[in-house]
Amino acid sequence: MDATTAPHIIPPEMPQYGEENHIFELMQVTGSLGRGVGAMLEQLLIHQPKEPISFMIEHLQRNNDHVPKIVILGPPASGKTTIAMWLSKHLNSSLLTRDNLIARQFPHVAFEASKHYQRIKMISNTLFIQLLQERLGEEDCIRRGWILDGIPETREQALMIQSLGLIPKHIIMLKAPDTVLIERNLGKRIDPQTGEIYHTTFDWPSDPDVQNRLVEPAGISELETAQKLLDYHRNIIRILPSYPKILKTISADQPCVDVFYQALTYVQSNHRTNAPFTPRVLLCGPQGSGKSLQAALLAQKYGLVNVCCGQLLKETVADKSSFGELIEPFFEKKVTVPDSIIIKVLVQRLEKQDCVQKGWVLHGFPRDLDQAQMLKKVGFSPNRVFFLNVPLDSIIERLTLRRTDPVTGERFHLMYKPPPTMEIQARLLQNPKDSEEQIKLEMDLFYRNSAELEQFYRQAIILNGDQDPYTVFEYIESGIINPLPTKVS
Repeated sequence: MDATTAPHIIPPEMPQYGEENHIFELMQVTGSLGRGVGAMLEQLLIHQPKEPISFMIEHLQRNNDHVPKIVILGPPASGKTTIAMWLSKHLNSSLLTRDNLIARQFPHVAFEASKHYQRIKMISNTLFIQLLQERLGEEDCIRRGWILDGIPETREQALMIQSLGLIPKHIIMLKAPDTVLIERNLGKRIDPQTGEIYHTTFDWPSDPDVQNRLVEPAGISELETAQKLLDYHRNIIRILPSYPKILKTISADQPCVDVFYQALTYVQSNHRTNAPFTPRVLLCGPQGSGKSLQAALLAQKYGLVNVCCGQLLKETVADKSSFGELIEPFFEKKVTVPDSIIIKVLVQRLEKQDCVQKGWVLHGFPRDLDQAQMLKKVGFSPNRVFFLNVPLDSIIERLTLRRTDPVTGERFHLMYKPPPTMEIQARLLQNPKDSEEQIKLEMDLFYRNSAELEQFYRQAIILNGDQDPYTVFEYIESGIINPLPTKVS
């Protein structure tokens, strides 16, 4: 069929079904099935089993591509061990370090490694990687995933790990100036019972018992730390090229909690595939939170159809359509239009070909759980939901100072966009809806319903809307073009 003379009509259910059931990913070699098949083929080539069918069956039974497979790299005192421990607890995954690998009572490989290490306090790369392979083959690592703290240490180790088919999904590299790291290392203390790391200045425990048992680790002097940093910098530049597409660098020169949440957000994300994606964006937030501006920016940059529910109702009335005749009496009486009518108008708009083909950004609906369930029931579920949170004081400042010039129709804001002359200022009018009392009522109503809405849209992204609008837009943009993070229950 010639698309120029008779364009294909895509049913609106098709892309939604494809996304919900991962059909598009199954069609892509780089999708989830492709990764699983690719990983299995890699293992076949690496191990070259005599019975490939049996090997593949066993691989499919044992392999779990959805568990964490994380590597944390960073210089001494960057906090990588702390971040690795926190991630391990949060994700319920096994934490592997050089020390606990050697210390564990493994079968033959570990026993030989331990004897070798006790003799010369060193371990060869070959023996160490065999030790790692043995540990990663245990049940807890297969079922719950794993986190490597500071492994690989050299390019040789990285290449050996790859040659064994041990492929991480996320690599995090912590980075900070050497002067900061040296100073930080001098105050490091370790709890010998738990392995938790503390600091005399930044993170001193409140429990006196913990304070009393803390010990100063060996090798933290300024000279020793400087030498370790030199060795690290020599090795890291040769390791990083092994992981070009799954590496994220995070500044370690900030509070540890901030580093952790950035790391957690990254490791819960999925890597992008080539599967088609049509954005269906829902912006939720109280009056004055900036939904209209963000929707306009998205529509302008990505060609999405901007669907403002309130504006859509006004346009329907102006068109004198059958729905418009139903809505007009409610407008005249200044009462709320029933949900049953609103949803019919929305469906009519979202079914149009431009919305199906380009995607849409919806705001002003739904406002509560019933409306959200109604939208889902008619087959229009957003695949990206953003909640813009703005404090009441900021909302009041944004809205109560808005004014309109009755002569020109131009809009002003007494703080952000004041009128150019006193004459114009004298004739400005305020919309009754922008009174402080009305705003407080609207805010109270929104936040009474928002908890249920957030629960309904469990994959929603919560944003701080009380900042520069273009900063907010960058966060929204990032949430649209990147895969959704995996929620950990």
